[in-house]
Amino acid sequence: MARYSKLVAYFSGTVATALLGAAALVPSSAALAACVGPGAPDNTQTKCVTAITIPGNPLTSFDISWVNPNRAEYYLADRSNKGITIIDTHNLKFKRTIGGFKGIVLNKTGTAVDNNHSGPDGVVSHGRWLYAGDGDSTLKVIDLNAPTATALKQSISTGGSTRLDEMDITTDGQLLIAANNAEDPPFATLFSANGDATVSNTFKIAKITVDPTIIVPGFGQSIEQPAWDPKTQRFYTSIPWIANNPPGCNANSNTGPITCDGGLLVTDPDNPSATAQLAVFA
Repeated sequence: MARYSKLVAYFSGTVATALLGAAALVPSSAALAACVGPGAPDNTQTKCVTAITIPGNPLTSFDISWVNPNRAEYYLADRSNKGITIIDTHNLKFKRTIGGFKGIVLNKTGTAVDNNHSGPDGVVSHGRWLYAGDGDSTLKVIDLNAPTATALKQSISTGGSTRLDEMDITTDGQLLIAANNAEDPPFATLFSANGDATVSNTFKIAKITVDPTIIVPGFGQSIEQPAWDPKTQRFYTSIPWIANNPPGCNANSNTGPITCDGGLLVTDPDNPSATAQLAVFA
């Protein structure tokens, strides 16, 4: 049995989009012309190499993106087209959009995007497998080797009611952690991922919560981007601010400016008996 299967919870239209490159890259005159317009950098060391047209709806809402250098692919959480849009980074061309996501969800008055319920959101990949969070609190598992119509292999609920967002994956692709940062209180979910398997068998291992004296319900606190460190074999998840750090600080976003400092939630996937660890910053 893989080590991750044994883990338990131990915490209480069209639009052109620019592909950026180093200033040393010299674009053609046609590509340079396509880079002119809002959002195209023209006075920094980062220069626009070319512009890539994405078929479908105008790109008015999108979220996190991810690059898989081994496949020479760039993945964009494209809410406007309800899917993950894939760009060929070798040939600088649009490849396809894999759908099955919530897309843009508007607020109750229909005047703005409801970011908490729109998707896709966070994106990460390992080998043939791409993982993306959706606005309905689900993790979508996509087989990049499959045809577009059958690429979405699993949709796994984390039990929340808002978006599943930032995430990261271990170097071997066997363990994934993802944050429900819009929940109150926020939480993370630990998954057994597919690694290099040819068939998808991703499943939820644990809901990871933070002590309510650290993240207080109703205070507007959140958890953000996780990162896997192969040297320490730990996941580190950012907490922008925590209660009582330093003592007497204001952690309640409803009552005035935040004066508390943040910390890192430390997840040890090889020690199921461990208690919650928090690295605190002053």
